[in-house]
Amino acid sequence: MPSEDVLTTIRYAAAAVLLLACGDASVAETPAPPTSVEGVTVTATRPKEQVLLDRKVYTLSGDLQAVAGSAADVLSQVPSVSVDADGAVSLRGDTAVTILVDGKPSAQFSGAAAGTSLQQFPAQDIDRIEVMTNPPAQYRAEGSAGVINIITRKSRKAGLSGGANANIGDSGRYVVGVNGAWNTGRLKLSGGASLRREIKDREVADIRTAVSPASGVPADSRESLDEHLRRLIPQIKAGVDYAVNDRQGLALTLSHRELKGVRTFDQHNETGAAGGLLTASTDRYSDGHDWSVDEGEGLRFDQKLSRPGELLTLSFQRSVTREREGYAYSNRHNAPSTPPTYDDLHLSLDFIKTEASADYVLPLPGEGSLRLGYDFADDADRFDNRGDTLDPATGLPVDNANITSHFRYHQQVHSGFGEIETPVFGWSLQSGVRLEQTSIKTLLISGDIASGYDYFRAYPSLNLQRRLPDGGKLSLSISRRMDRSDPQALSPFTDYQDIHNLRSGNPHLLPQDSWSYEAGYNSAVGSLAYGLTAYYRFNRDSVTDITRVLAADVVLATKANLPKSKAAGLEFTGSGRIVRTLSYNVSGNLFWGQIDAAALGLAGLKSTVGVNLKASLDWKPDAADTGQLSFSRTDRRLTPQGSVAAISIVNLGWRRQLSPSLAAVLTLSDALDGQTQRRTIATSALTDAYQRHQQGRVIYGGLVYTFGAVRKPKPGTFDYEQ
Repeated sequence: MPSEDVLTTIRYAAAAVLLLACGDASVAETPAPPTSVEGVTVTATRPKEQVLLDRKVYTLSGDLQAVAGSAADVLSQVPSVSVDADGAVSLRGDTAVTILVDGKPSAQFSGAAAGTSLQQFPAQDIDRIEVMTNPPAQYRAEGSAGVINIITRKSRKAGLSGGANANIGDSGRYVVGVNGAWNTGRLKLSGGASLRREIKDREVADIRTAVSPASGVPADSRESLDEHLRRLIPQIKAGVDYAVNDRQGLALTLSHRELKGVRTFDQHNETGAAGGLLTASTDRYSDGHDWSVDEGEGLRFDQKLSRPGELLTLSFQRSVTREREGYAYSNRHNAPSTPPTYDDLHLSLDFIKTEASADYVLPLPGEGSLRLGYDFADDADRFDNRGDTLDPATGLPVDNANITSHFRYHQQVHSGFGEIETPVFGWSLQSGVRLEQTSIKTLLISGDIASGYDYFRAYPSLNLQRRLPDGGKLSLSISRRMDRSDPQALSPFTDYQDIHNLRSGNPHLLPQDSWSYEAGYNSAVGSLAYGLTAYYRFNRDSVTDITRVLAADVVLATKANLPKSKAAGLEFTGSGRIVRTLSYNVSGNLFWGQIDAAALGLAGLKSTVGVNLKASLDWKPDAADTGQLSFSRTDRRLTPQGSVAAISIVNLGWRRQLSPSLAAVLTLSDALDGQTQRRTIATSALTDAYQRHQQGRVIYGGLVYTFGAVRKPKPGTFDYEQ
């Protein structure tokens, strides 16, 4: 791997390129003129993968899992992207990923609830996925692993168009939805509604041996948990686009999603001397209800200026996430035998994200452009948790100070960026820098503990691409990125919701700082399309989970900054046709990772090598039928105290076109029931084997109906909407 001195030299060289980017841009390849034949219309489907200067674009038009699945389901099929059973996304093994919708951030995809939101976002609303591992300066620097931009479907057909679907799953699951658009030229109205019933069943087993800090004597403990979730999720959205005149346009978007359901579990804990007799045994039963709502409003104004292509865009975005959870617990104490006890828990979260931005685009000679912008983001979080125990004598609730807490988080980010895109000596160059001033304030009301910090940083980025004589593309890129801690991870309060597994944040967490370097090649020969990308990433102060032993049967899970970590790898993609009716896609990530946890009092340098793989087959025996088989494997990865085991998933799907506007779809997700997370911890004070299995094998069958006039493509052009 490159030394830090070499990397420093590369960084200064990249900065020099950024300063010189506005220099000589006169030498460039002249693209061949398009060939067209008058009166001939060419139609084609969009390629599943497009490699652009600063991103890779994956279309979902042929993914059968998108019919009844969620955003989490389809993201798990994207190369180098992994999604676990909780909806947590990682890119090249790094969970510091920023999720955008149509280029804008949203409260529902921020913080600890982001995974749940991805599992509720209907995949049928998604048109394509953009993956940016070294994003341009126009995007916020947050997300050290990169940015995933979800582009939603937008009909461009004249008149009335839309569709509807109804899908029935096993165990009482179902998904129904309708969407439509009305386009009259200057005015376009769009909207949709869906209703999903979600069923989840989880089983947890945890076996540990811990050395008590007080006595130095090891003890064994076991925990088992059986959890059931039943949720109903309605969602509506609406949009208005209006061209005021030939130079001005307005766009308004609204969305509302709600979740309501029950969440119950049975938990059993037992503890004893290591290899000896049982000394304690308890059973805990939970009867819970959860509710949440996600709302979003967006307003955009476009003003064309005097020069052709010169554009000023003003936008305002506001999104709100509110969560309310309530649980009633009953506890049975088997050994030593004591009377049962009862307690309650109420959780409340309010998260408001507001963003206002101004973007200016100026076309430059030679197919170049200059982009300037300013962005202001304000995040406000309120966490209010309340717990009580029922007095056995009176039956009245008594406040539990070990659970009740009130925490506030407020973040403001002022950003300005400049970015230029231009041809230089046969290369397409995009370079820029983003300047961010960040202010974070926190307050734990219980105890009046205030914290926070302010900092200013510059985040340069550089993307280069060159088309080679053989038709392939050579890409080079470098960027500096960062990642801020989840707001709740900064709360110093120690939570005793589970008396065997305590949780606490760390108000002293620093933001992660990362440098990323890439070199890639993509080409096509006949029906075969393939690509290779080598990458290296160096991180400082990444946030990691740490588990500490407090007593023989009590551990504390908290957060800490990992001083240094490194990652490198080789991504590969390939797609083609085996025979006329059978095509394939394959992708993988051969990775190396290294972490240094010596500063945390743990083992020093640790490294690992592995391969993440994805593959799919599309079989089209005739014009009406399509079958799909997909496979994904996420290899073992390291943690400062142990590792997380590999997971493999297999999905199946079949689609039959009953008529030009009606299709029947059958899907089976996680056919081998492989959603089992295995995590191990091995330190001098703690040995822990944790396993959580989510029953992921789900079958859906349903109908998809589309309507609307077909847009007439212009002669000699490709119509990617067909």
